[in-house]
Amino acid sequence: MALARTYSVALVGVTGHVVEVEADIANGLVGMILVGLPDTALREARDRIRSAILNSGEAWPQRRITVGLSPASLPKRGSWFDLAIAIGVLVADKAVPADAVDGVMFFGELGLDGRLRPVRGVLPAVNAAAREGFRTVLVAAPNAAEAALVPHVTVIAASSLTAAADWLRGTPGLHHNVTPAVVFDRDKDQPPAPGPVPGGPDLAEVLGQAMARKGLEICAAGGHHLSLLGPPGAGKTMLAERLPTILPPLATADALDVTSIHSVAGTLPDGGALVTSPPFLAPHHTASRAAIVGGGTGTIRPGAASLAHRGVLFLDEAPEFARDTLDALRQPLESGQITLARSGITARFPARFTLVLAANPCPCAKTAGPSGGCTCSPATRRRYLARLSGPLLDRVDVKIELLPLGRKELLNDKGYAEPSHTVATRVAAARDRAATRLSGTPWQLNAEVPGAELRRSWPPAPGALAIVERALERGQITARGLTKIIRVGWTIADLDGKPRPGRDECDSALGLWLGVTR
Repeated sequence: MALARTYSVALVGVTGHVVEVEADIANGLVGMILVGLPDTALREARDRIRSAILNSGEAWPQRRITVGLSPASLPKRGSWFDLAIAIGVLVADKAVPADAVDGVMFFGELGLDGRLRPVRGVLPAVNAAAREGFRTVLVAAPNAAEAALVPHVTVIAASSLTAAADWLRGTPGLHHNVTPAVVFDRDKDQPPAPGPVPGGPDLAEVLGQAMARKGLEICAAGGHHLSLLGPPGAGKTMLAERLPTILPPLATADALDVTSIHSVAGTLPDGGALVTSPPFLAPHHTASRAAIVGGGTGTIRPGAASLAHRGVLFLDEAPEFARDTLDALRQPLESGQITLARSGITARFPARFTLVLAANPCPCAKTAGPSGGCTCSPATRRRYLARLSGPLLDRVDVKIELLPLGRKELLNDKGYAEPSHTVATRVAAARDRAATRLSGTPWQLNAEVPGAELRRSWPPAPGALAIVERALERGQITARGLTKIIRVGWTIADLDGKPRPGRDECDSALGLWLGVTR
């Protein structure tokens, strides 16, 4: 009897779990058995691995092969266990030295000809391997740059099973017709991070909407959610598209989280560079609930809300989205993560994004007034906007109504519209003040601080909430709305460089929450 052990990782959401792959070769009926909750794609690996080994010039053991994936209670999905299983079979057959696989993690799908193909989710998998003490990973060459994003891990890039086996035997380059496996040099071979696109969107292009630009700056500084209501052509989409231009680059930890989510989704750009810019997602209003919050029956994939983590999720024509799709966002807006429960498995995806809702005031979307042509009745307008549920709007911190623009407004605002880099400087300074205040806590932005902690540790100035409390007594705002108003008040104070929000900041925050900013 011959027994070998190799290691790989099973992903549940963006969380990796180390899997021990045991290959046992014994006398008995010739065949290969996989145990340990493999899915259909993994069960098909038996024939795929056999063909890959034979077509790589290796011998296939003509005995009974049992492959166990441990822990057996964890579901194993996908084809990226191929390489770990194939190497385990070769080690058990004494074709590869057993000590060569010690401390090495394997990821990769095998083709029938032995080629090593890239897989999704390598970054979170390598992260999990590093946490468990593995310092060497062997991956397909196209995945090497992504795997090298994890520090203190040696990445071996191989193009085929033959190249991987030769490297483990200590004879790289033995086969002249095979590209040898190489140690990926992170400093030398890592592709440069993409820089800003010349001529990209700029906030100075949005003219005549000074209050909306100010609201955008507040949302960027504090991580608050935004609702824009106005007729077509007022600048709602332009504002939303320019919100990422005033956000600071992602911190290293956030960049790794965002890149991990995009890796699992398979949306990383070629080369696997680290995502350092806040993502911007704008799904169409016909998108399903699974497309927005994530899901899937087999492998659970992240949706737009998770892909927008630490960035912006823009829902244009928000009333046209399905009601249940919009309401599915209520939980991640509060918790900052999405939990998807399936039979036997629960996946969690980070989803702390800035939500921007844009809506027309009525179904016809025509300008109101004698020459506008809008004939919608007040009841029709109410029914249309009622598609955005009260509980969802209660979670939106800043609500701004945009007015139609005339020639005078456009010309007068040319000298006052600031470029994105100027606003971004103020946003970065406000975030630095918030970060200093929140140092030593698990929160980064004002919008993340729980209400109880906010009132206990960082209350506004005495008397600052007088008008806000009267609005609460009259039923104009909810208890959740009170918390959000205090958060926005802190952000306004941070932008103004004040030590704490006073009455002016809290009154301004109340007006932004109610949507009465004119």
